[in-house]
Amino acid sequence: MAKSPSRKAVPQAKAALDQFKYEVANEIGVPLKQGYNGDLTSAQAGSVGGYMVKKMIEKQEQQMAGTTPVK
Repeated sequence: MAKSPSRKAVPQAKAALDQFKYEVANEIGVPLKQGYNGDLTSAQAGSVGGYMVKKMIEKQEQQMAGTTPVK
């Protein structure tokens, strides 16, 4: 059976992922705020998720290459 896309694989990481989301949004200039964000364009919302994935992949590649200490 397929997982629900909204269910986290590691629920304990929710707070860290939320914080990461706001850090990324701030970094790329997207005015993301807690609560309702229906005023964002699809491009803005998508850029936050896309950049999060890019940064997570970079971090994992660094860890796999042994160039970043694992926390």
